[in-house]
Amino acid sequence: MGHWFYRNIVEPGKLPLLLALGSFVVTFLVTRTITRLIRAGRGPFRNVTPGGLHIHHVVPGVVLALLGGFGGVATSQYGAASAFCAVLFGIGAGLILDEFALIVHLDDVYWTEQGRQSVEAVALTAALLLLLLIGSSPLGVDSLTADQAQDRASFVTTVVVNFLFVLATLAKGKLRMAVVGVLVPLVALVGAVRLARPGSWWARRLYRRRPRARARAGLRAYHHDRRWDAIGRRFGDLVAGRPTDELPTTATSEHKPPPLPPKPPSLPPADSGEPPGSGRGPSSDPPEDPSSGADRRR
Repeated sequence: MGHWFYRNIVEPGKLPLLLALGSFVVTFLVTRTITRLIRAGRGPFRNVTPGGLHIHHVVPGVVLALLGGFGGVATSQYGAASAFCAVLFGIGAGLILDEFALIVHLDDVYWTEQGRQSVEAVALTAALLLLLLIGSSPLGVDSLTADQAQDRASFVTTVVVNFLFVLATLAKGKLRMAVVGVLVPLVALVGAVRLARPGSWWARRLYRRRPRARARAGLRAYHHDRRWDAIGRRFGDLVAGRPTDELPTTATSEHKPPPLPPKPPSLPPADSGEPPGSGRGPSSDPPEDPSSGADRRR
């Protein structure tokens, strides 16, 4: 085991990547655990609010990512300083991507349905780092033999074809498959030959006069989402907690939804501008004398 680790991780210079990936995943899991405890009002953890200002953990994440990134660039690839900077960068990246949805929406959506985007971003990033760790190169270059890699025509053709597959998958509205397809060309190939998702650029442009293709694409997307959304929702509830729309937050929750705007005050009835007794409006007539009514009946 030690010989395999040295030959496949240490010798190729992948130890900093392994340390960054490990610290990234551990930081995300620990951060989610702490925020869920704060939300439930358990444990000694509390929000960081100096001077009444809530400091989101994306702020120290940015600082740590900058320190680790610039430090890793300035140090050697095989030294202890490089490993330390990789750990700093992984911790900072975990803190940042845990609040990825907050950065996208520029709003505190941590415990809402939109906050699930943070979990998806972390899972996708961890998968890509793992593929890089096991030796996958972008756009399928690692699948070339030594002779093909020396042949410039084969190298360029491989990169261009795989890049076109990735673009086609992205145009068909399959973002996850496109990102993974950068490292695994077979995934991009599958996404490029299958039907596009409704509402994607490909469907709007090329399915406009093909009603059968539009119907098949909509039906396939419906069955796909129905099959996998429930699994993704259960996984998200397990890792990130149920969103606010399904479970109300307590008073000690770390990320409270913004309060609703107050209702505008009711305006008084508009003045008609008519003098009293003009005969217009319910209160414009003077009170009637009962005796006058009796005289008229006589």
